[in-house]
Amino acid sequence: MTQLINVTVWGEYRHEKTHEEVARVYPKGMHEAIAEGLRESPDFHVNTATLDQPEHGLTKEVLAHTDVLTWWGHMAHHEVKDEIVQRVYERVMAGMGLIVLHSGHMSKIFSRLMGTGCMLKWREANEKERLWVVNPGHPIVRGIEEYIELPHEEMYGEHFDIPAPDDLVFVSWFEGGEVFRSGCCFYRGAGKVFYFRPGHETFPTYYNPTIRKVIANAVRWAAPNGNAEPIRGNVKPLEVIRS
Repeated sequence: MTQLINVTVWGEYRHEKTHEEVARVYPKGMHEAIAEGLRESPDFHVNTATLDQPEHGLTKEVLAHTDVLTWWGHMAHHEVKDEIVQRVYERVMAGMGLIVLHSGHMSKIFSRLMGTGCMLKWREANEKERLWVVNPGHPIVRGIEEYIELPHEEMYGEHFDIPAPDDLVFVSWFEGGEVFRSGCCFYRGAGKVFYFRPGHETFPTYYNPTIRKVIANAVRWAAPNGNAEPIRGNVKPLEVIRS
């Protein structure tokens, strides 16, 4: 029997409470729409957490039992407590997977893991986005066609201030002419990080079956593989030193 992957879907959950347009699209919150898509798979056990919960819903116990954490934030990055960022960072370095979605590129945790400013160009013009698969052998695009087309999205454009990805999976083209590295994989310590661009709060992107499939594939890719945790620090020699 395949062991379940424990997923925690973290969402800021502020736009949905303060912007009527967002609440109409995501009446239960974007985090619940993302979780709903993941619950379609029998190999995931999915819980949610939000910014305004105690410890942002990311207690030591929750993170200890999380194999993969997904992260969506936008208007309140600054409100995420540094001690929680450190807690998530340590879990990623120890092997927990992290899926950073859309405007999560400016979150404290993504910036900490990237070591850069993570800024980009952007424009809200309800334009078409075409995400091209540029690494067709990668497990994150299993079952995905040559491209994904979204009729309405917010534009993100280069230059995206991140380190060169270890694997680049998607490149987006937008109706206004810009391109963007929209599916980026990184290895940090024993953990894996995937940044996936689509998901502006006023569009129903997280109900799109293909977007849901990509996120599910990313969770499987980012899940811990059971390898032993690296040993660091001062150690005794394995052999007798005769010098």
